[in-house]
Amino acid sequence: MAPQRFHEQFAQIQRSMPGVPLALGPDDSAEFLYEKGVVLARDGEEARLVEDTVRTHFTAAPELTADRVRRAGPETNRTGVTRIQVGDPGHGDGGGDLAVAHALRALREHEGRAGRRLVSRNHVVSIAVNACPGDEPVPAPRTARMNPAPESTPHDPDTAVAVLVVDTGLMHDHADAPLLGHVRGDRQVEETHDGVLRQYVGHGTFIAGLLAAVAPNTDITVRGTLDDAGAVLESDFGHRLFEAVDAGGWPDIISLSAGTSNGRLDGLLGVDAFMRELRARGTLLVAAAGNNASATPFWPAAYADLPGYADAVLSVGALRGDGEHGACFSNHGHWVKAYAPGERLTSVLTGFETPVPYVYQHSTYDACRFGFHYACTCQSPPHAGLLSEDGDNSPDKPDQVMFEGYAHWSGTSFATPVAAGMVAAHMTAHKERDPRAARRQLLASHAQYAEVRGAHVPALRPPTWRPVPVQRLAPPV
Repeated sequence: MAPQRFHEQFAQIQRSMPGVPLALGPDDSAEFLYEKGVVLARDGEEARLVEDTVRTHFTAAPELTADRVRRAGPETNRTGVTRIQVGDPGHGDGGGDLAVAHALRALREHEGRAGRRLVSRNHVVSIAVNACPGDEPVPAPRTARMNPAPESTPHDPDTAVAVLVVDTGLMHDHADAPLLGHVRGDRQVEETHDGVLRQYVGHGTFIAGLLAAVAPNTDITVRGTLDDAGAVLESDFGHRLFEAVDAGGWPDIISLSAGTSNGRLDGLLGVDAFMRELRARGTLLVAAAGNNASATPFWPAAYADLPGYADAVLSVGALRGDGEHGACFSNHGHWVKAYAPGERLTSVLTGFETPVPYVYQHSTYDACRFGFHYACTCQSPPHAGLLSEDGDNSPDKPDQVMFEGYAHWSGTSFATPVAAGMVAAHMTAHKERDPRAARRQLLASHAQYAEVRGAHVPALRPPTWRPVPVQRLAPPV
């Protein structure tokens, strides 16, 4: 992702998190977003060490001030981390944060002696991992067929696999779709604002439809953990993950289509307590590898590559529409353990009672899909116009689209529930109650592969999925 493209979208996520000044990192390289003026540290002695060390470092530095170094949150909580303010969040623009950079630098010697990280930025965990979606939902006609098509396996309440989708909430009319009869959970708090479709509305419903199609014998719960435009601070994300499992108990499988890179190889401090409890509980986390077209580890998906988590986490990248190669936007690398179809999938976006008109107001960028021929609203500056079923913007029409139940969408967001559904379907077919054993068995028995940037990788293609022809267009001028 080019930094200038990231900058174009910075304001969009910032608007979704009012009152939380954000910066690009590291050092304005646009690899991730984080909270300005604040760092994270583990509760107890480590938090005291971080606070004292930063205060001493800032007192000795003529360009810094120690006046603002203080705790910015509870000293103890379930996530095991606390926020420490180290600077003025309102100082400067979004191009990096000098106070946070110096706070991290101040702890380097202590971290070297301890042999582990003691302090971290407070990253933004988001569905829009690079602030630009794989593509926006494109209306599909009521006569469209789902892709993957629904499996014929019956739903059995006594053997159904419990799947928790951590995402945006459900559309108000989702129950009108017969496929979602066994889906429950949180409603989307606000679908539109001033008549404009809020960002990522329908995302959780779309994912629930994919899961139900691939694995009908599932009890799916969708939590609105990422209801606020798909973005949340790392420090809050740990809390919300615990709340999601507290609400209904630890499920067999968690499907998560969000995350962040952090420039490191050792995970996210803010979710460390949740990940350790997940490992002990037996739940399988299926997590999206991200849409940055990067090999940089993306968390929490990249926990699949850390010692002790290989069984607990399945990291999923996206396959191109033909299923033979990786999607151009998909993250990749040895930490991505499987790939599933993620381009131009068709699923449920709204209910079927009446057609629903939605207005778009997104500012994204040209050529974000590298010249491939499928619909995308990634354009900058934003074009006023109708996003048609072919994805064309017409300047003489309002940007309003009509959804009649189904939509097309692309991204690792959707490869993730496809893979989670295949694990759940394997559990049903083989009467396997352990989702981690099912993960191992599925990858061991599934002799399908795809090519991702020259590497042969495991490919999870559902039997009911249909390839979509890929046509290269001339690169944009």
